[in-house]
Amino acid sequence: MGRVRTKTVKKSSCQVIERYFPRMTPDFHTNKKIVEEVAMIPSKRLRNKIAGFSTHLMKR
Repeated sequence: MGRVRTKTVKKSSCQVIERYFPRMTPDFHTNKKIVEEVAMIPSKRLRNKIAGFSTHLMKR
């Protein structure tokens, strides 16, 4: 069984990928820095979840 991700994480990950697709990579740490630059995210935990789901989508 996998993890359940919230609608907020999924939506924001898709938006980040759509807008910044050329910069996104299949590497979590790079994506984490990109997400921090381009999005105003209130917490570190939420930023990491968005970066992780974005990485998951980029690997697919």
